[in-house]
Amino acid sequence: MSKRQASSRSVNYATSPLLASKTPSWRSHLLVAGVGFAFAGLLGRALYIQVIGTDFYQKKGEERYLYKQQLPASRGEIVDREGQVLAASVAVPSFWANPKELAKEVEAEPERRAALAKALGLKAAELNRKLDPESGFVWLARLADEETAAKLRALKLKSLFTDREYRRKYPEGESAAHVVGFTDVEDHGQEGTERAYDDELVGSKGSRMVLRDRLGRVVDDTGEAQAPVNGKQVQLSIDSKIQFFAYQRVREAVLENKAKAGSAVVLDAQTGEVLAMANYPSYDPGNRRHLSGEQLRNRAVTDTFEPGSTMKPLIVAQALQSGRVTPDTVINTAPRSVVISGWSPSDTHPHEGLPIWQVIQKSSNIGAARLGLQMPPREMYEMYTAVGLGQRPQIHFPGAVSGRLRPYKNWRPIEQATMSYGYGLSASLLQLARAYTVFTHDGAVLPLSLAKLAPGEQPAGVRVFSPKVAQEVRLMLQTVCTKEGTAPEAQTPGYSVGGKSGTAYKQEGKGYATNKYRSWFVGISPINKPRVIVAVMIDEPTAGAHFGGAVAGPVFSQVVAQSLRLMNVAPDLEVKSQIVAGAPGMKEGT
Repeated sequence: MSKRQASSRSVNYATSPLLASKTPSWRSHLLVAGVGFAFAGLLGRALYIQVIGTDFYQKKGEERYLYKQQLPASRGEIVDREGQVLAASVAVPSFWANPKELAKEVEAEPERRAALAKALGLKAAELNRKLDPESGFVWLARLADEETAAKLRALKLKSLFTDREYRRKYPEGESAAHVVGFTDVEDHGQEGTERAYDDELVGSKGSRMVLRDRLGRVVDDTGEAQAPVNGKQVQLSIDSKIQFFAYQRVREAVLENKAKAGSAVVLDAQTGEVLAMANYPSYDPGNRRHLSGEQLRNRAVTDTFEPGSTMKPLIVAQALQSGRVTPDTVINTAPRSVVISGWSPSDTHPHEGLPIWQVIQKSSNIGAARLGLQMPPREMYEMYTAVGLGQRPQIHFPGAVSGRLRPYKNWRPIEQATMSYGYGLSASLLQLARAYTVFTHDGAVLPLSLAKLAPGEQPAGVRVFSPKVAQEVRLMLQTVCTKEGTAPEAQTPGYSVGGKSGTAYKQEGKGYATNKYRSWFVGISPINKPRVIVAVMIDEPTAGAHFGGAVAGPVFSQVVAQSLRLMNVAPDLEVKSQIVAGAPGMKEGT
């Protein structure tokens, strides 16, 4: 045994001076105080969390697990005057996910990731951008169609969730697209009636508080749910059958005449209700991919053009109303019988003189100019404004335009002459149709309505002409649709009709194109007791014919016949002849 080992064994640690030395009391006090302060801090923190700051922490906790879930309201229906559905909402699934969780789930199985991209119609790079891990939420397929929904459900992805939303359905398709319009993905109206009546249609969303797990899945309901309030139903004045027929006839006319576009407006001649408003080209409001501005334009409301010869009946009516002429007054319509600053209007077929009723029948520019120049500019201007020209139609519908009618104080004689037969001012097809209510409602122009009026409700018209003048002009309009008139193609089997054709060169730059026309026809039926006004416009016919009577007249005839049959209006030609060869001053029926 070594000396070192013997020495270590001989030490008595119990009697070591180091251990035997007295420990200072402040050390134990410091230790106890430190432990006490630690417990006091924990107690204070617990008190703050549980009592003082409980609202804040409760809110933070609820944000992680409690969620106020919106309960969508069903948008109100749009129906026609007979209750036929034009737009309705149906429940469809919308798929969403937490990008980070979904990316983890499909990362291990590349074939499922490829299947997900294919189901969504996305390329791999597009799907990668959607599954951005920095985002906590992403819509993968909102308002999914049946095929997409079936493909996504077949993948059985645990991180893919479904909410119920509403998609709009439009049973009438493209025939009523411009009237009904459409909504966006948030179910807010963007065009047509959907936009005009959005406040009534949209309804109010409900809500409920739900408990969610870490993946965002609903685990349980908490609290009382607030039920959604569905939107109100909107009933239009449109007759879906007349609307469909008008659309079909306009479409056929555009295709047959190789035209750029076409429109038709049908009004109830006694109430001013819009029964149809059709345009071609059109679109399917339920499938709006790859749409162009040409398809979306409601041309009957938004497009203006120089109305041409359709203004002549208004000028004749004002001349009759003022007492300057009678229906049999003969007007000098010889070529160059009117010369203004070296310029003279001309007629397609020259005449030495025409009675007033034949100024309309033969569509004489010279005769209309002579009548217009007899009037003070203010008188013509006030008559035009009284029938709605130069003013936005007071109809609850977006996009309606005012057209152009310059203040009369700036008119020169040459401008007054051309405005007498429809050049130098502009109007929409809807404005033209409304102006002709002055002839169907005993000389009073009616306000327009796209909403169905209550039974027996009769809007107050604004008096412009006397009932006698209105009847005289109706008989003159009837002569236009005879073999001697400019629009024999507008004759309608079984019903007496009258109207005015129009053909105008299209403006191009500061002048007029020599080979581009707008052709239209505005007319009424039956003559003695008018029930409908039909206005038709065909833009840029190129198949050969371009005169309004030949291009738009047949469309008018077909739409009138179908409309009156659907309205249960009895044919009137059994007691009244369709052909009027003499002057309106002659006995009716000759």
